[in-house]
Amino acid sequence: MAHLEIVIGAAAAFMLGFLWYTALFGKAWQAETGISDEDAQKDMLRTHGLAFLMICVLSFAVNFIINMHDLADQTLAHGAFHGMMAALMYGVPVIAIHYAYQRKSLKLFLIDASYVVAFMALSGGIMSALKLGVA
Repeated sequence: MAHLEIVIGAAAAFMLGFLWYTALFGKAWQAETGISDEDAQKDMLRTHGLAFLMICVLSFAVNFIINMHDLADQTLAHGAFHGMMAALMYGVPVIAIHYAYQRKSLKLFLIDASYVVAFMALSGGIMSALKLGVA
């Protein structure tokens, strides 16, 4: 049951990504990447499958940190804090390094990096609030 919270947190993060890269920032992201609507539809199973798997890996890592704390401390805010901090300390710097070498725009960096912070905070908060690993 303990691993179900990871899948639930990852699913919420994945759904946030759908919203992020369609309604919220979809057109701006496509303009910055040069990906057309047609290109975005190609090989979606592989792309989305890999994305979900990697979100699960990141959620597992955040949940590992959350579970180092007493159960009484594991709240939505506590988990969101650890997710956000992990994103800011690991995810955002990795994106920044890659985008600097690839000469990507600041606008694209802000879209992608802010998504990483948002999804890891969301996933961490949900996982911490669920406490499914508790007997």
